Amino acid sequence: MVTFCLWRETDDDTWHTGRMDFPTDDSDPDGSGWMLGPLVDPRPETFQTFAEDYYERPVDLDAVRHIFEERPLTQDVVARLNPVVSFSGIKKDAADMGYPV
Repeated sequence: MVTFCLWRETDDDTWHTGRMDFPTDDSDPDGSGWMLGPLVDPRPETFQTFAEDYYERPVDLDAVRHIFEERPLTQDVVARLNPVVSFSGIKKDAADMGYPV
């Protein structure tokens, strides 16, 4: 099963999709808008909406903004985003990927 499929071959200058007949009464019938929204609209508010829908809990917008602005990671920000995660573990992961800690 495929939710949606995009592809681009080596010499292509655009992305391709298959031909589908979608229902007219659904604004996002394959879910691609919901799934790709944070990639094509990279604002903290868009990610917050996505995360709240995905995790089914409130997500602190100021903490999301903190991350989007790449400000140094703090224990407070991590706790506001996920109160059960270990700050030391997240701090190491963040440093490993080059995020400021």
